[in-house]
Amino acid sequence: MARMVNCIKLGREAEGLDFPPMPGEVGKRIYENVSKEAWQQWVKQQTMLINENRLNLADAQARKYLAEQVQKHFFGDGSDKVSGFVPQ
Repeated sequence: MARMVNCIKLGREAEGLDFPPMPGEVGKRIYENVSKEAWQQWVKQQTMLINENRLNLADAQARKYLAEQVQKHFFGDGSDKVSGFVPQ
């Protein structure tokens, strides 16, 4: 049976992640409060942020920026918007 969580992003109960997606307290918090569906939405948003901002993930500043964005996406007022992107 799948592990269920009350997803903070979707506002409903949904299947939880199989493991924490990142180390530390943030990863634990995401694991406990975010569903697989919401995590996939973040992965798409993260990909757009990386591509549009031309982030180099070898750069510590880029990784720090993404770590801040994932927290804003799930536990804040939303991650930065990608300029020129209009959701359908």
